[in-house]
Amino acid sequence: MSPDKIEVINNQAARQVDVIIGGQPFTSYCYWEKLKKPVLYPLTTDDGRIVSRGFPVKMVPGERVDHPHQISHWFNYGDVNGYDYWGNSDSVDQSRGIYGVIAHRSLDALSSGEGKAYIDVAMDWLDPKGEKLLDEKDRIFFRTGPGLRIIDRVIKLTTLDTKVVFGDTKEGMFGIRVTRGLEEPSDTPLRFVDAQGNITEVAQLDNTGVDGEYLSSEGRVNEKEVWGTRAKWCILRGTVQDKQATIAIFDHPDNVGYPTYWHARGYGLFAANPLGWKDFTNGEKALNFTLNPGESTTFRYRILIASRRLDKEETESLYQRWLQEISE
Repeated sequence: MSPDKIEVINNQAARQVDVIIGGQPFTSYCYWEKLKKPVLYPLTTDDGRIVSRGFPVKMVPGERVDHPHQISHWFNYGDVNGYDYWGNSDSVDQSRGIYGVIAHRSLDALSSGEGKAYIDVAMDWLDPKGEKLLDEKDRIFFRTGPGLRIIDRVIKLTTLDTKVVFGDTKEGMFGIRVTRGLEEPSDTPLRFVDAQGNITEVAQLDNTGVDGEYLSSEGRVNEKEVWGTRAKWCILRGTVQDKQATIAIFDHPDNVGYPTYWHARGYGLFAANPLGWKDFTNGEKALNFTLNPGESTTFRYRILIASRRLDKEETESLYQRWLQEISE
């Protein structure tokens, strides 16, 4: 089989669409019964290393067990007409009536190919009563290149007969939760998965091999400098299974709020949030992005996974190449 052959396989019984590159698993679009939103799980380098966190789907020794709603890769938001789509999971009290669900509706198209493949999917943003607030339609591209795996998402949100306000909150929007090696070293007490697969509380995790480092297009480094700042792209690089790896998120100039703010945490949450202005500016600015009945907006993002350490210059070159690809 060609190493660039990308197969997209609809596995209806498992409620997922599997993406295979050169005969090796890359990721799956998952809409499992218990999920509160579809996710792409896991995320994998071209040499087979998983760069996204396994929990809560899989108990991986050494990983944190916080924030069970942060599963691999997802798109949602924490304040949509007052409802929280970001923090919803089986671990929260559903009787509070504040959590929204993004329900997979249909797989509308899928295409395998050489170097590029895609799926078209549709979702419903439902309020706690099951009423639909937003229609979401995505085209998700999967691409490959030398030492690279790429996901491009074109996400169109459309309102129905109700005005929808995205209240400013840091809890959003285009997110990835990464494996332990890509976190920043930490000396705080926390709960993690031990070697026997049990959840254990310790005063300090073992930081051996943990050397994650954020770098934004503005030259800012790590959570202390990157969180709550704006940049057109951001990367997270470090060691995964004794080898270098980098995850990049690219923001498109046509997106609302460009250049996006970054909700980038040292514990492994890597998210672009273009709408949370008030939280990121200590109340100095506010957006409260609003869609009136029947209006739409489209978000475009790229996730790039490299099996090497990217620097600022190479990342910028890859970003500009992406913009050129879209314009052609």
